[in-house]
Amino acid sequence: MITLVLADDQALVRAGFRALLDAQQDMTVVAEAADGASAVAAVREHRPDVVLMDIRMPGGDGLEATRQITADPALAATRIIILTTFDLDEYVFEALRNGASGFLVKDTEPAELLHGVRSVAGGDALLSPGVTRRLIEEYTAQATAPAQTPDLELLTTREREVVGLVGQGLSNEEIAEHLVVSPLTAKTHVSRAMVKLAVRDRAQLVVFAYETGLVRPGRR
Repeated sequence: MITLVLADDQALVRAGFRALLDAQQDMTVVAEAADGASAVAAVREHRPDVVLMDIRMPGGDGLEATRQITADPALAATRIIILTTFDLDEYVFEALRNGASGFLVKDTEPAELLHGVRSVAGGDALLSPGVTRRLIEEYTAQATAPAQTPDLELLTTREREVVGLVGQGLSNEEIAEHLVVSPLTAKTHVSRAMVKLAVRDRAQLVVFAYETGLVRPGRR
């Protein structure tokens, strides 16, 4: 059973999401929150698998709530999906950078929402190669130069290549085909890179790939 916390300042929006999610045999909403501070408190109390987090709320917005949740080692198993009205939203980019596992626009189709929740609960990042790629390119392109972080030196040449491919939106199977290795080997390289960089999931690998220049905006 996938447990969820809903965080949105609009009661009607929460009611709609709750009706959809609670109708699924493998999902249950354990708490709701109308602001960021309440969202953090609810997550700490219930330790849900997934949080649907509105990015713009009073009383501490979704960005700050995401930062607090992802920074808490006791909540390492909780994954956050950001809800936003606008697909190209700088706050969403910051949320991904701070540990969110992906995002959805609020008018997404119900089937896509359910698929997203199940994917994130299963350990995947919610990164469609379309909107998420445009979002990251939009805001990393504003930097004058790639950020050459010391973390880049932690990776082997092959791991850098793999992280670059993750940044392009490739799955483990696609990475394996591109590098002519087994899917298990590709998965191992991705997992080792995540451990070395201390990131929560593939969403942060994608951001890292852009910010360090392993993937350049506008290019694959």
